[in-house]
Amino acid sequence: MPNTKSQPPAKPGKPVLLSGGNPQIPKGEGDAPVQAYIAAMPGWKQGIGRQLDALIVRTVPGVRKAVKWNSPFYGAPGQEGWFISFHCFNKYVKVTFFRGQSLSPVPAGASKVKDTRYLDVYEDPGLDEAQFTAWVKQASELPGEKM
Repeated sequence: MPNTKSQPPAKPGKPVLLSGGNPQIPKGEGDAPVQAYIAAMPGWKQGIGRQLDALIVRTVPGVRKAVKWNSPFYGAPGQEGWFISFHCFNKYVKVTFFRGQSLSPVPAGASKVKDTRYLDVYEDPGLDEAQFTAWVKQASELPGEKM
């Protein structure tokens, strides 16, 4: 008997949106899966995703990219691990700094994980690009989180 609680099948070419509107994208390495994730972000969140990606790429030349656990991950070139990721929720996009406790100033969002800090980006007021870029630069110079 079919499970009636499952989501309806996605239309061809259109990813399923999980809880909170987060796109379900197959894991993969490189820019293509990250761009597929961003393209599938719903509504205003897609613009935030493009902005985050562009700022990370501009701040960290040669940045490594992947999609894992339905979220884009970014790693510094020549390092193992990841320094930042983001994920869609109903009302915001949550940016994860894996070594955020070491950033200055420390991002406001606390985590149950000792070193991790979060930045929640809402449609209004949006993203403080100068502060975000400073955090990205700092985070990319720290050891990456291995996953």
